[in-house]
Amino acid sequence: MTAFDLFSIGHSNIAADRFVALLQGAGVGAIADVRTTPVSRFCPWFSAKNLAPFLAGNGIAYLCYGDALGGRPQNPALYHDGIADYEAMARERDFQAALERLIADAARRRVCLMCAEREPLDCHRCLLVARELAGRGTSVGHILHDGQIESHTATERRLLQLEDRDLFAPLQRQALAAAYRRRARAVAYRLKRAPTATRGKR
Repeated sequence: MTAFDLFSIGHSNIAADRFVALLQGAGVGAIADVRTTPVSRFCPWFSAKNLAPFLAGNGIAYLCYGDALGGRPQNPALYHDGIADYEAMARERDFQAALERLIADAARRRVCLMCAEREPLDCHRCLLVARELAGRGTSVGHILHDGQIESHTATERRLLQLEDRDLFAPLQRQALAAAYRRRARAVAYRLKRAPTATRGKR
């Protein structure tokens, strides 16, 4: 198995036993929950109050990072046209401090980011958190539900392919940043009502 500094996974509606098997297959020792609200109405075994003791019983620690690394910020200034602005969120002091804590946790044991979406490119754990970690030189592997582990670099390649862009083309950095921005605007959390300052703008 390729060595990664940190992993990510989306629980979706997977069975609890299968979820643990995927984590154990990657040697994960701790889950870092990056859901803003760590509750699942449709899969209650993934609500924090049930998940934490279940993981502990399987030798996996539960770490809550949703306050600082969640995808649904409380600050209205972190939304653009009512859509969570990942680039603005990444500049927040609390976000950067939480990344430092996460990296420190990952140095002590094998940590896996967890959110709800099955597909990494549909989730802020990839488009925001893993992107920032990769920018700091941290290697991230996305655990897929078929048991494969996709490197974040390969995930970025898929992101560009969605737009028919070549990962190795000139201006790669600019093209990738633009692809991240467009994907984030497509999948990021939307307020039910946009803040007053931006309401009516499209």
